[in-house]
Amino acid sequence: MKTIKVGIAGTRGLSTLKGFRSIEGVEITAMCDLDEDHLNEAADKMGVEKRFRVFDDMLESDIDAVVIATPMQCHVPQTIAALEAGKHVMSEVTAGVSMDELFWLCECVDKYKKVYMYAENYIYTPTVQLVKSLVEKGFFGDSYYAEGMYMHNTSNLLVYPNGKTSWRSYWQDGVRGNFYPTHSIGPVMQWFPGEHITEITTFSPGVRHPYGVKQDSGTTTMCRTDKGGLLNIRTDCTSPHPHNMDYYHLQGTKGAFRSKTHGNDFNRVSFIGEDSPSHSMQWKTLEDFGEYLPERYKNASPDELAAGHGGGDFFIVKDFIDAVRGEKAPAIDVYTACEWTAVGLLSGISVTNNSKTLEVPRFRPDMPLDEKRIKI
Repeated sequence: MKTIKVGIAGTRGLSTLKGFRSIEGVEITAMCDLDEDHLNEAADKMGVEKRFRVFDDMLESDIDAVVIATPMQCHVPQTIAALEAGKHVMSEVTAGVSMDELFWLCECVDKYKKVYMYAENYIYTPTVQLVKSLVEKGFFGDSYYAEGMYMHNTSNLLVYPNGKTSWRSYWQDGVRGNFYPTHSIGPVMQWFPGEHITEITTFSPGVRHPYGVKQDSGTTTMCRTDKGGLLNIRTDCTSPHPHNMDYYHLQGTKGAFRSKTHGNDFNRVSFIGEDSPSHSMQWKTLEDFGEYLPERYKNASPDELAAGHGGGDFFIVKDFIDAVRGEKAPAIDVYTACEWTAVGLLSGISVTNNSKTLEVPRFRPDMPLDEKRIKI
């Protein structure tokens, strides 16, 4: 088995490290970061010898694949450079920061024929995977409505500890709309198999915070799928609120799911049954249905579980490596990544135009040029 050598760009994004190190025939051989002190600290801790401050220099080393965990405005330029250099890419969220970037990204993946996988790790949590399995087995009937919520006050991240303005002041809190949607969209779309988001509308209460940035005090984006499903996606990174970064709700014709909202709460499901007609349904604990969890989660080794998120941080890396080895298609390909990211980018246009409904392009291989545009 050929050893796959991986380079990591952005030494603050090291959630994949344990996963890579748990897979036979994979080595992390290079790391890259503009902050030399942080680079050396991380590389020393991980025992990585090859260190680069210039991303293109790392691409000239003998790595086979690169993990891009840099600020979001760097993702597409670095991905394109990596693909041109013949490297496979695993990119952190979001996929890009403009609609044109998304079109370029798809074009380059089509052109260079290398693996691109989107590192949306929230879909790999055991909770999301268990609900997905119950959907596939028909417990919920036909899924038709879902909610995803990401509440994370990032006001303390607008300025770096050294007093300089953070990139988040511009590319996240410096824009309007649902700038960070895929932690919510990714999981709920697992429960609408084969469907695509076709249109969105975004609503906002405006700016109700003192931080001097354009980001709204929460945005709510309603998404419609091609089969009539309705998704309610909320992001709020400026309001005073405890962390609640993974709240979900699913409604189907035969049952419902609600995730826990705080530490003492519990994930719950309810299904229509002979002993539970629709007018008198009762909540049950989701984990009571653990027998339906995918086998690889139930059989995860201690090392795989130690990677984080109940094994999810291992399995997302394993899926990427399997794709690089040609054993399967990437679990979250470039077209899916762009569809989910486009929801956020288009939401900014929607909310600044009186919540106008906008079409989401259908990202796919060899997409016609006349479809690579935004319809207002």
